[in-house]
Amino acid sequence: MRILHTMIRVGDLDRSIAFYTEILGMRVLRRTDYPEGRFTLAFVGYGEESDGAVIELTLNWDTPSYDLGNGFGHIALEVPDAYAACAEIKKRGGRVTREAGPMKHGTTVIAFVEDPDGYKIELIERRPGA
Repeated sequence: MRILHTMIRVGDLDRSIAFYTEILGMRVLRRTDYPEGRFTLAFVGYGEESDGAVIELTLNWDTPSYDLGNGFGHIALEVPDAYAACAEIKKRGGRVTREAGPMKHGTTVIAFVEDPDGYKIELIERRPGA
């Protein structure tokens, strides 16, 4: 068994795809409209779905926005340098909500960014050879 994807519902699919591709550097792996069900699915990620977990962005055509649940935490991405990643995300127009730095009660360097719908994305620094 393996994790295939994490699904999040979005209010504006094009805006979300732009964030995940242009700001976080993912690519659209596939996008399918389901007119009978009135929804669209778009899968984004850094590699092929057969090689790793991806994110499923779900747009329900008749629901313009959602309230974020208080049970959902965040999506985590590994980065080689969290400080540089934050700088690049800000340069691309992304919103950094917690600057890079050591986590509380630990030494791992982390940061948090937020997607257009308010979902939190944690950046965890993993330096090569560490």
